[in-house]
Amino acid sequence: MSGGVDSSVAAAILKEEGYEVYGATMQIWQNECGEELITGKSCCSIYAVDDARKVANILDIPYYVFNMKDDFRKIVIDYFIDEYIKGRTPNPCIMCNRKIKFELFLKKAIAIGMDYIATGHYAIIEYDSSLNRYLLKRSKAKEKDQTYVLYNMTQEMLSKTLFPLGRFSKDEVRKLAEKFKLPVAKKPDSQEICFIPDNNYGKFIEKETGIREDGVYVDTEGNILGKSKAYYNYTIGQRKGLGISTGKRMYVVAIKPEENKVVLGEEGKIFADALIATDLNFIPFDKLESEIEVTAKIRYTAKEAKAKIVPMENNKVLVKFYEKQRAITPGQSVVFYNNDIVVGGGIIEKALV
Repeated sequence: MSGGVDSSVAAAILKEEGYEVYGATMQIWQNECGEELITGKSCCSIYAVDDARKVANILDIPYYVFNMKDDFRKIVIDYFIDEYIKGRTPNPCIMCNRKIKFELFLKKAIAIGMDYIATGHYAIIEYDSSLNRYLLKRSKAKEKDQTYVLYNMTQEMLSKTLFPLGRFSKDEVRKLAEKFKLPVAKKPDSQEICFIPDNNYGKFIEKETGIREDGVYVDTEGNILGKSKAYYNYTIGQRKGLGISTGKRMYVVAIKPEENKVVLGEEGKIFADALIATDLNFIPFDKLESEIEVTAKIRYTAKEAKAKIVPMENNKVLVKFYEKQRAITPGQSVVFYNNDIVVGGGIIEKALV
């Protein structure tokens, strides 16, 4: 229970359906991160526990707080920082889901006698008897679907997880919260990364690493264009906030961390029609044995595009798009679909022009 409306309604629905429900919040905030994080309204602030406990009291269910600060620091925050230092753009929510919520949190829940864990994610889990496998499917409310950040779930995780909100829209969830008389019915959704409440990644990384060196902008030929902030402040495809005038619309087309250089180019330079992905997970089957057609998303907010995925050595796939994609970004995830079914996904290693 994050203290938000989604997980609160998920608990209420399950209790109404006859489950014996226990509430739990993962304590993941870091005291050393400063007062802003501790008192902020993010899902990882102390207010989250207060709101979750209020909901648990109203629902008359037992409530726990699991201290997972060290795990979160090591697995999510350190990973986030390391990826940016490598010049990549990570998605910490995907790592948190894979390693914290549906691995460590699940183990803790089972250890205290639970049969399942449940969250407020908008997604559907179904068992397919013909495949003898659990499948992950899109939420009925397509605009809220969160399967992109859940593609890493294993069969064990899927078999032990419930997503009660998969059949509802956000408006319906808020109406249910009012029906259950939950105090979080009108609580706004969190929009930022939970451990960076001001959404300033660069400032956070600078504070954590002590790296403060300015970098340089160069063009695609290597010519110096001007001074930049440290390279980890940028991501592929970025145009806003560059603070440089060249007489043309320029975009970040590459990041060179070893040289502290940010490569700028015109918009055509940020399109590519293929990528290589690694660290793969597939759901309807264990391993991709041959080329298949899918639709694919290269980031959470991206539109799906038709593609072929081709198996490669070393647990990698080649993803060939039928149309060029804008700003394929190393470190982000590419997720594959077959209509409403999540086929799987992986981490983007590099784009291929």
